[in-house]
Amino acid sequence: MSIVTKLYRGETRIDFIGSRNRWYLASAVLLLICLFSFIFRGFNYGVEFKGGTQFQITASGVSFGVSDVDKAFTSAGTAPAEPPQIVGSGATRQIVVKTAEMTPTEQKTLETKVAKDLGISATKSISADAVSSSWGHNITVKAIQGLIIFIIAVSIYISLRFQWRMAVGGILALIHDLIIAGGVYSIVGFEVTPSTVVGLLTILGFSLYDTVVVYDKVAENSKDILAGSRITFSEAANTAVNQTLMRSINTSLIALLPVAGLLFVGAGVLGVGTIKDLALILFVGLASGAYSSLFLATPIVVDLTERDPQYKALTKRVAAKKASEAKRASDAQLAGATAGVGATAARRASGPAPAPRVGARPERRRRK
Repeated sequence: MSIVTKLYRGETRIDFIGSRNRWYLASAVLLLICLFSFIFRGFNYGVEFKGGTQFQITASGVSFGVSDVDKAFTSAGTAPAEPPQIVGSGATRQIVVKTAEMTPTEQKTLETKVAKDLGISATKSISADAVSSSWGHNITVKAIQGLIIFIIAVSIYISLRFQWRMAVGGILALIHDLIIAGGVYSIVGFEVTPSTVVGLLTILGFSLYDTVVVYDKVAENSKDILAGSRITFSEAANTAVNQTLMRSINTSLIALLPVAGLLFVGAGVLGVGTIKDLALILFVGLASGAYSSLFLATPIVVDLTERDPQYKALTKRVAAKKASEAKRASDAQLAGATAGVGATAARRASGPAPAPRVGARPERRRRK
C-alpha cells in the first residue's frame, strides 16, 4: 500500500509522540533565534506606529517612476523613511512615500519642491496625511487586549469541551506560533503596519482550529481508556495524530496556496508592496500553526497527562500485559520448536525401514 493511500485512510504509523523530544528541541532552537532577533534586530515599524507623514503621488499617465520620486524627495531635503511603493493600477495608480513627522509648513514646502522636480501640480497630484505615533500605540494596546481575551475564552472552552491539559497544550502551541511569526517578520525586516496586526490576530483562529480537530480524535481514542489495559494514552494520542494527518495537510495546503499567491506573485512578481505585510504574517503563521498542531500541542498534552498517577498505572498495566503476551508467544514458539526437534530425533533414532531383497520371493505358507 502506498504512503498516499495510507495517508488518506489514516493508516500511517509515524511516531509523532515517541519522537517528541526532537520536535521540542527544534522548536526551542527556532524560538531562541526569534527572541535574539527581537532583542538585537527589533522591528521595522511603519509610519502608523512611529509617527510620520505619508505622501500619495498620482502616477497614472506620468513618465517618472519610483526612483525619480525617491531622488526628488532627497533633493528637496527630506529623504524617504523607506523605499517608495506603488499601489493601485490604471487610473488609481499611486506612489506612496513615507517620511518623518513634519509641520504643516514643512509639508507644503516639500510638496512644492517635489512637484516642481517631477513636473506635476502640487495641489492636484500630491496629497499628504500626518499620522501620530499615539495611533499606533492605541492599536497595539487594543490588539494585546483582544489577544488576552481570546486566550482566556479559548482556554475556558477547551477545558470544558475536553480537559485543562489540552487547553494548556493549545495555548502553548498558539504562543509558539505568535513568536515564530513575529521572529520571521523581525528577521526579514518587513514593515510592521496595522495589516501585520490584523494578520497576526487572524492566524490565531487557524492554529486553534487544527489543534481542536486533533484533540477531538485524541478524546475519542482515549475514551474509557483507564478501565482497560490494552493501550496507553500516548499510543492513543499518536494514533489520533496519524488519523488526522491527511486532514491537517489538506487544510493547511488549502489555506497556504492563496496566501502564497499573494506573497510570491502579488508582492514578489507584481511588486504590490502594500499586501506583503499581511501576506507574510499569514503565510508564516499558517505554516507554523500546522506544525504546532501536529508536533507540539498533542505531545505536550501527553507529557502532562502521563504524569497523573492513574495514567502511570495504566502504562504499567499495558507494559505488563504486553510482556506477558510476548512471553506466551515466545514459550509457544519454543514449545513448537522443541516438539519439532523431538520428532525429528525420534525418527532418526528408529533408523530407516529395512529394504526388501532384490529377487526374493514371498514365503509360501506350508500346507498341513
